[in-house]
Amino acid sequence: MGDHSTNGRKPNRLINERSPYLQQHAYNPVDWYPWASEAFERARAEAKPIFLSIGYATCHWCHVMERESFENESVAEFLNQHFISIKVDREELPDIDHVYMSAVQALSGSGGWPMTLFLAPDLKPFFAGTYFPPISAYGRPGFTDLLQRVAELWGTERVKLLESSEALTRAISSGSEVKEASASTLSWKEIADRTAEYFKHSYDPVLGGFGSAPKFPRPVQFEFLFDHAFRTRDSASAEMALSTLSKMAAGGMYDQLGGGFHRYSVDAKWLVPHFEKMLYDQAQLVESYLDAFQITGDRSFAEVAQGICDYVLRDLTHPDGGFFSAEDADSEGVEGTFYVWRLSEIVDLLGADRTRIVADRYGVTEEGNFEHRTNVLHRLQTLEQLAQKYNRTKEEIKSVLAESKSILLAHRGTRPRPLRDEKILTGWNGLMIAALARAGSVLDRPDYLTAAKRAAEFIWANLRTADGVLQHRWRDGEARFDGYLESYAFLIKGLLSLNRSTFEDVWLSHAVELQEQQDERLWDRAEGAYFMSTERSDLLFRVKGDYDGAEPNGNSVAVGNLLRLHALTGQDAFKEKAGRTADYYRNRVADRPYAMPLLIVDARTIEEPELQIVLSGEEQATIEMRNKIDQHYLGNAVVFRATKSSPLDEFYQSLASDGEAVAYLCKDFTCELPMNESTLTTKLNSIGFRWRAT
Repeated sequence: MGDHSTNGRKPNRLINERSPYLQQHAYNPVDWYPWASEAFERARAEAKPIFLSIGYATCHWCHVMERESFENESVAEFLNQHFISIKVDREELPDIDHVYMSAVQALSGSGGWPMTLFLAPDLKPFFAGTYFPPISAYGRPGFTDLLQRVAELWGTERVKLLESSEALTRAISSGSEVKEASASTLSWKEIADRTAEYFKHSYDPVLGGFGSAPKFPRPVQFEFLFDHAFRTRDSASAEMALSTLSKMAAGGMYDQLGGGFHRYSVDAKWLVPHFEKMLYDQAQLVESYLDAFQITGDRSFAEVAQGICDYVLRDLTHPDGGFFSAEDADSEGVEGTFYVWRLSEIVDLLGADRTRIVADRYGVTEEGNFEHRTNVLHRLQTLEQLAQKYNRTKEEIKSVLAESKSILLAHRGTRPRPLRDEKILTGWNGLMIAALARAGSVLDRPDYLTAAKRAAEFIWANLRTADGVLQHRWRDGEARFDGYLESYAFLIKGLLSLNRSTFEDVWLSHAVELQEQQDERLWDRAEGAYFMSTERSDLLFRVKGDYDGAEPNGNSVAVGNLLRLHALTGQDAFKEKAGRTADYYRNRVADRPYAMPLLIVDARTIEEPELQIVLSGEEQATIEMRNKIDQHYLGNAVVFRATKSSPLDEFYQSLASDGEAVAYLCKDFTCELPMNESTLTTKLNSIGFRWRAT
């Protein structure tokens, strides 16, 4: 990130905001406003257009545009004279971001951050783009020229600009809703088959991933492919996901020293990353690698999941238990410098003998594979290859590498760190809670389970109002912004995962309470599905979203939550809402099979009911039985312990016992005869999915 020293400047209004992104701009000479009625009222009173800039704290090109334009005195002077300037943190106001990103995509055909928009005083956009250099170059208009042209047109062609803002708003508003048109007659299984075929055609069989560079991790794809393989025994679907996950973990996109994944790979080989690290990526990829471990039994997948969890607990955890949002790509204004290495630097730290092994393992050369003869570490040679080359045992090589990694990581820790975005977002914390709770159970790591519980307790204590309304963001003691759909859906997912991994009723009770609140505040009673946010005057229109991207759509997660809640409580209202939400999107995913793969996973459960494994009996024995279950990949199976006091369906309460531990395999509240641990293991071996190479 750039130099955010004050240089003797007075702070602007953003100094009073808690968002790290807005605080980065608090000493710009631009007369910034946060997104607030004060700015809108001034724009109307002075009949000025609004300049809206949207980004986030760890956004590389946001830093670049700040250095080039927003710290420039002459640019700021022009902005202050002709515009009302507003800064928005997209992670604090995702609904605002979604609405205006629609405008950027409509006008430019693509999107990204920083977003650069010009609005009429009624908040309707008439021009939208992304990053602009300070002066025109290479056929791209400069920001200064753009400002002058917009100001000129506002003075001479205002009526036309207002007409275009009305037309653009109508277009993006109508385009934001899923069209019903002719209802699809395809079943969810048929839609899933189409989606699997789409991924097979877009798959890179040599390098892994889907499409060409840049390559982004999109964990919802892996979840879909594993689920499809489980339901259909299609090993090819599993193989695409497994191969991609293997190549991602071997590449530079995975932090080979400190664990955790960078945002994406700029090349097709997963070698050179864009170096920022986002909490939502870590959370979802933990689950992807746990799936891969369960499906293959390969400990290397478990080690990656563990590496991600360890990174989050070490570097992204608040002392009281919540999880921070992200780490920047830049250190001291330069991308990647915290992570890359010169060969000579490693020799100085490790000596020549150890360096040879480390360099062979991680592809380190004198020439380098990154800028300025530096190296992005990636796994180039296997332990077996190194053992043979250096005439040592595999265990000896592992010992040398472990010791060397410890030395390098300690030295890296002395470098200037990238910015850490220390706001705590309810939704992203929910995803991480789900991941840690599952990892604690699958990997037998009680410390992960403890961390998940601490985070859930932190959210419950700090991110609800006095009357219990969920909030979206916490920082420095301030909870703000009513919960969005992602806040509710992702946290409910985390609470249900905690319930599964602890057998503690409190988490299910909290999940039910939040689901009822989500239904009350965000459910679309007319059309079905959930709005992203509550209705308010500063939002041009309410949106639902129709894409599972780097973050899943809240409606996709909500369908899964609702079906699990129905399976646990027997409340038909939950299943009804799940069905209406899935039907709302059916045409969309039938026409665009890649758009919402996670929705398909959960909607398919409506037609093909999930397995419910009900454990009953002495608590510790049922926990041990659950741990055995967690060594198998079982798709959407719902696993829980029946007790008389649990907020469960009466039928399941009737199965509760304090005697010998048994398991009931059920579907739609119809159960087989109880099984002991031995019988259950035999059954799981027959129904669990294990990958076999095709």
